[in-house]
Amino acid sequence: MFVDQVTINVKAGNGGNGMVAFRREKYEPNGGPAGGDGGRGGSVIFKVNTGLRTLMDFRYNQKFKADSGQNGGIKGMTGRGADDKIVIVPQGTTIIDDETNAVIADLVDPDDEIVAVQGGRGGRGNVHFATPKNPAPELAENGEPGQERRVRLELKLLADVGLIGFPSAGKSTLLSVITDAKPKIGDYHFTTLSPNLGMVRIDVDHDFAVADLPGLIEGAANGVGLGIEFLRHIERTRVLLHVIDVGGYEQRDPYEDFLKINEELKKYDPALLDRPQIVVATKMDLPDAKENLEQLKAKLADDHTLPTPPVVMAISSVTHDGLQPLIAKTAEILDQTPAFPVKGLDDLDEALGLPTEPDSDFTVEQDEDGTWVLSGEKLERLFKMTNMDHEESTLRFARQLRGMGVDDALREKGAKNGDLVQIDDFTFEFVE
Repeated sequence: MFVDQVTINVKAGNGGNGMVAFRREKYEPNGGPAGGDGGRGGSVIFKVNTGLRTLMDFRYNQKFKADSGQNGGIKGMTGRGADDKIVIVPQGTTIIDDETNAVIADLVDPDDEIVAVQGGRGGRGNVHFATPKNPAPELAENGEPGQERRVRLELKLLADVGLIGFPSAGKSTLLSVITDAKPKIGDYHFTTLSPNLGMVRIDVDHDFAVADLPGLIEGAANGVGLGIEFLRHIERTRVLLHVIDVGGYEQRDPYEDFLKINEELKKYDPALLDRPQIVVATKMDLPDAKENLEQLKAKLADDHTLPTPPVVMAISSVTHDGLQPLIAKTAEILDQTPAFPVKGLDDLDEALGLPTEPDSDFTVEQDEDGTWVLSGEKLERLFKMTNMDHEESTLRFARQLRGMGVDDALREKGAKNGDLVQIDDFTFEFVE
């Protein structure tokens, strides 16, 4: 089964907790702090494997979680860092944040990889908090939580040339005669149910990849037929071979077919029309083909909505007439056409969730029970990294909240002495 789009959850590992410990050697009854740091949590990394051709494996495994770092130990020993979780994806996979639709990465080269979610750093042990005023602190940090996100994987075929056109126009037959691909071919619509890929070899040093993209009909961009499922594969192509049946077997107007398919491309993404097109008139071995071809050329020449009349090349996949000129022309245009950029990669740092200036460190809301609810990424991260089992850690967290302006914000909102304040699942009293 060809699967080219899945949505999965990825979770990086938490950092290990720092430790509160003291030296207990002989003759050192009042030894200083010796609690070690926690280890780094593992990140989740997407990496290309050129042997994969589909996202089928992700249909049955949709959660990927890296291990957390180990906690710190005695005698200042740092906990072991966790290994990163490597997730193998096919070449040509685009990774998109499912919540924001921001493109995280476009993995098109054999060695491409990207850190999708970053593991949390380890919490600091009490050796870091010793001061002249407090030489034996019972204070340590919990590990930083690892990032978590829901991502959408979209596989877009790495093809230089895309075959587009109505069903039964002859796309699969053309692919089978110019490449070694063996697509299923039938004399009925929707024979091809998934994209087929083949290589056209010109000589020892020159070749190009061709993709047969099935299911394009009128209304495809709105979900009719199979076209919407595979229109994304056109995004990577540099040249489009617009295959049109001029044989007249189905009594269709070739010019109208040309307009309808281009309209679907425009609805999906107007930028697709920037790609050079070659109109490939197929089934020239049929009796009415020559007359229909002349009519098509005349209508295209009179169509003033087109920037320039497209190149029209006549072929017969049965007799192989016109195939070599078509291959040569396609290769010529490919050499003159650069790759088209993938949309959404302009601000990769923001897409990856890397540090940016937040609008606010926290927010204050009051629920229907009168409890004040504090939230915010920075505040919640500080809370999760606070070890509430030690009084000194709790007091340090209170000082951090005061330094962030939480106390003043609560007073401005109307909080009074004794009111309940909630952070995540932790509730405490507001004290003036």
